[in-house]
Amino acid sequence: HNQSISGCTSITKISISCKNDYTVLNITEKVAIGTICLLITPLSLLVNVLILVVIACSRNLRQHPSYLFMGSLALADTIVCICFTINFLNFHLSDKSFEQTEYLFKLSGVTMAFTGSVGSLLVMATDRYHAIYKVSTYKVLLTRKRALVAIVTLWVMAALISFLPLMGWRCQPCQSCSHLFPYVNRYYLGLFASLVLVVIVLILVAYALIVWMAHKHEANMSAEHPELARMRVDIHLAKTFSCILLILLVCWLPVLSFMMTDVVATELSKPQKKAFAFCSTLCLLNSGINPLLYTLRCRELRAAFKSLVASVRGCKGCSSPASD
Repeated sequence: HNQSISGCTSITKISISCKNDYTVLNITEKVAIGTICLLITPLSLLVNVLILVVIACSRNLRQHPSYLFMGSLALADTIVCICFTINFLNFHLSDKSFEQTEYLFKLSGVTMAFTGSVGSLLVMATDRYHAIYKVSTYKVLLTRKRALVAIVTLWVMAALISFLPLMGWRCQPCQSCSHLFPYVNRYYLGLFASLVLVVIVLILVAYALIVWMAHKHEANMSAEHPELARMRVDIHLAKTFSCILLILLVCWLPVLSFMMTDVVATELSKPQKKAFAFCSTLCLLNSGINPLLYTLRCRELRAAFKSLVASVRGCKGCSSPASD
């Protein structure tokens, strides 16, 4: 009997020592993080949905592979705005317990959206690289059909990576559980963080090559026509891409650093978990900034938007006399 009591005591100690407090925000911090999400989400959602509508309503844009990639990015960021905000606030602001399968399903959906967003950024960077590096064969190589195949492949891979925890790669109690996410194996977390880091590095390499080729072209043009005063395209591209990469790094590196720390650390302090929660909103912010950096700068898309607005106004003008 004494042995059974001591056994129960040891089990209780183990469970208490392994218990992880995932919801660490106090009332003031909950209000702050809720306010941040509610400030970012509506505008981000509106802009991304607007881009999807414009691309869907424009036959010319739908035929162009580059705009299909922009549509993939806008779709991913739309899902991020909806799924991340709802599940993130539900996780941090509510006091209810988390059922394992339901929680992992919701987390996998959010992970898939973020993976699709970052993956779309890589596809767009690759598209821009080929558009400059292989100008003569670009339109032949990258057809609309191949672009759609690339987008479908991207989303299938994103789904497979994201739903691994739901398919069985979960943590063993007291052994490999993440200190940031319930039921998540921290080695899976390390895999996800590593993949995102690799994608960010590839995006950086693609844009660096674009700037290098533009610089090489400008140097050749200056040598052939030294008398002409020209705007330096390479400098303009360098400034633009530096801004893009800086925002990408600022939004993603804090979260990824916490994830990698979670993989190697035996414990994370409450301040670290709180910092991770607030840094996570930077990823949401990135989904709101993406349309401004990649899509709304495009002249054709702005023209398609104006055309759509004009057609909507025209329809209203036609319907009002009929109603009278």
